[in-house]
Amino acid sequence: MIRLAIVDDHAIVRAGFREMLNEELGMSIEFEAGTAEEAQQLLRQHPCDVLMLDLSLPDQNGIDLLRAVKQRHDDTQVLIISSFSEERYALSMIRSGASGYLCKDCDRGDLINAIHTVAQGRRYISSNTAELLAREMTGESDKPPHESLSEREMQVFMRLVKGETVSVIAEALHLSVKTVSTYRSRLLDKLVVSSNAELATYAHQHGLLLS
Repeated sequence: MIRLAIVDDHAIVRAGFREMLNEELGMSIEFEAGTAEEAQQLLRQHPCDVLMLDLSLPDQNGIDLLRAVKQRHDDTQVLIISSFSEERYALSMIRSGASGYLCKDCDRGDLINAIHTVAQGRRYISSNTAELLAREMTGESDKPPHESLSEREMQVFMRLVKGETVSVIAEALHLSVKTVSTYRSRLLDKLVVSSNAELATYAHQHGLLLS
């Protein structure tokens, strides 16, 4: 039996996935959550095999929650289910530890296949993501600069564009202020911008804002 969890801040979305999966043999929905805090609390009480995670949550972005889940619940596979296209986030999320990435408008068959694949400890790579990977490996990718960011750089980036200060980010990520400042400097260099305002503009232009 594959134990599932659905983490999405929209009740109607959770209901849609629940309806799609309730009658699927060999699967059971252990819990649903609308926030990152609720998800972490429930996961401690109800271990699951596959956590279906939306990137946009009201209290914490999905990137941070993905990292927390992988650190504390190594046996739980995280399948990102997002409204953002694969071109924007799929590769960076897989590099950050996600076992797969799907858009919310995916077919039921693709969702079932993805769940079975990641539950077996394998990566689910859609045809679109596979093409992105192939283009990157052959040097044909014309990916934007943010695709080259590390997991930690992406975390800091997402917090900076939300207006968080370096000190607040340092406390949230358990880093020193100096370390976060270094990450910020790297971001400015890699994205070829000169201020936090320009970072926010970059995120907006590339559709990277999570909420």
